[in-house]
Amino acid sequence: MTTKKILLFCFLSVCQCVLAQNKPAISLNEVIVTDGALKKYSKTLQVQVLNDSVIQRNYSSLTNLLRYNSLLYLKEYGNGMTSSVSFRGTTAAQTAVIWNGININSQLLGQTDFNTITPLGYTNVSVRTGGGSGIYGSSAIGGSIHLNNELHFKKQFQNLLRMNFGSFNTQGYYYQLIASDEKVASQFSISRNSSDNDYGYPNSNQKNQNGDYYNTSLNGSFGYKINLNHKINFYSQVYDGLRHFSGTLASISVSKYYDLNTRNLLEWVGLHKDFTSKLKLAYVTENYKYYENKDKDIFSEGGAKTKIIKYDLDYSPTKNFTVNSVVDFTQINGFGTSINNAKRSIGAASLLVKHTLSPAMQYEASVRQEVATNYRNPFLYSFGLVYQPFEMYSIKLNTSKNFRLPSFNDLYWEGSGNHELIPELSNQMELGQELKINALKFSLTGFYIQTKGMIRWIPNETGQWMPINTASVVNKGVEVTGSYFKNFKGHNFNISLAYGYTSSVDQSNQKQLIYVPYHKMTVNADYSYKNWSLNYQYLFNGAVFTSADNYYRLKEYQVSNLSVYYKIGELDHYKIGIQALNLFNENYQTVEVRPMPGSNYNLTLTIKY
Repeated sequence: MTTKKILLFCFLSVCQCVLAQNKPAISLNEVIVTDGALKKYSKTLQVQVLNDSVIQRNYSSLTNLLRYNSLLYLKEYGNGMTSSVSFRGTTAAQTAVIWNGININSQLLGQTDFNTITPLGYTNVSVRTGGGSGIYGSSAIGGSIHLNNELHFKKQFQNLLRMNFGSFNTQGYYYQLIASDEKVASQFSISRNSSDNDYGYPNSNQKNQNGDYYNTSLNGSFGYKINLNHKINFYSQVYDGLRHFSGTLASISVSKYYDLNTRNLLEWVGLHKDFTSKLKLAYVTENYKYYENKDKDIFSEGGAKTKIIKYDLDYSPTKNFTVNSVVDFTQINGFGTSINNAKRSIGAASLLVKHTLSPAMQYEASVRQEVATNYRNPFLYSFGLVYQPFEMYSIKLNTSKNFRLPSFNDLYWEGSGNHELIPELSNQMELGQELKINALKFSLTGFYIQTKGMIRWIPNETGQWMPINTASVVNKGVEVTGSYFKNFKGHNFNISLAYGYTSSVDQSNQKQLIYVPYHKMTVNADYSYKNWSLNYQYLFNGAVFTSADNYYRLKEYQVSNLSVYYKIGELDHYKIGIQALNLFNENYQTVEVRPMPGSNYNLTLTIKY
């Protein structure tokens, strides 16, 4: 199918919906969620929602937020430096990052640097386990991370200012404005973070050199109700950052790296009796400059520009049955020092169904087919079932086929790119159980993922590194989560814990993949009384292998953080806090020969009106 045919298909689908809109009007929901599929079609999977209070404790980066509050493994090349994720033992490029329903993984690398995303400014951050390619396209193999901005159409006017000052001359400033009524909803925020980042290495006379950084993030959301039937939303984000890449225990670095990323999304929503239609137009850019020597004006650069049009038609003839058709078209242009005018066009059509068979049973299903330039696309599907025989107990089953497209670097890197690469394919299944007894919640989930055609960069017969489809990998494991809340005479106790065991084995040599821990555990304990609150975070990360033959490894580590906050006055307009990070001065590394900071401290002041 050509690009013209794909565009014609999208146009006809939009026209079809417009003709169907002469229906009686109903009121729009007060809360607008752009990524509706996350809530509607994730009942048979595990979804962890990290709300504003959790984000406030781990505000500096998405890396720290997920490291201490999820079972994801974050690999960081030194504090604040490049950061990537392993979700259920998959590679960093097999995790999709979704911003208000739009996949924002780098088109150059195929993954997201989690230290280029500041979690402040989002209503919540959600972690969705399992395959999601049927909804979100490429990369959603291990799972997906969702950055959500919700608009509330109610009368409110709020200002929030937050300042933090910490070790290594670390400073952070954040301002948020929320202004809305029944007709208009708006949010705006700006954050600025910087640090000399010159921490001393624990148990060593060395310190982190050339590690200073700064970044600025702007977030804006705006919604307007045209009438009872129609509404428009606009979401925008800009990230601008500079990092001086720090060296290692063995060598000193003098390099630096600029990031400039922008995301813009315009959305029209129409409600017409049993139909909900959404038209989205998105424009996403990424740009970087890398200086091998920060003191010289010699650099390499690259970037990509992505245009997306997406139409979503939801039909709910009854409260127990919903069918959702989605068509989208994406056009990507990549450029850079080592990439010569790379282009990609993708058209896709999806069908999603949710059906409640009885009060105790519900299923979800989806199919998706993509058509694109330069490679063959797989037919994708997913099916999930949730059964709740008792009010306190439920069981979930989900199976899916997922994929990942080769990145622009894989295909077009000058002198090394491989135009013959095909998508990585994955088949997976997970089975979960949930138990709720009053304030006690418990879940147990087992998963199995088989991925074929994994893209790896290996040297050819001349010694030149090139990407090829080679590996077959099997990931399997168990995840356990639990939480408990208790209020006793004004004393509030809340504790949550999570443990994961992950095996990720290369079938060619039966070895565990590098930087995939067998074990990870997190504990979060909260206590509050009147104006005081206290939070304790504990992280155990098992040993990881750093060589393919599993000979070399990094040892396991345990990190604890302690935070204490005090609200001034009855109206909570002011709050002060102190954080002790890496409380027991653990000497640990997430990447070989790149130590992380020892004990350090942070003071915060929050003003809210």
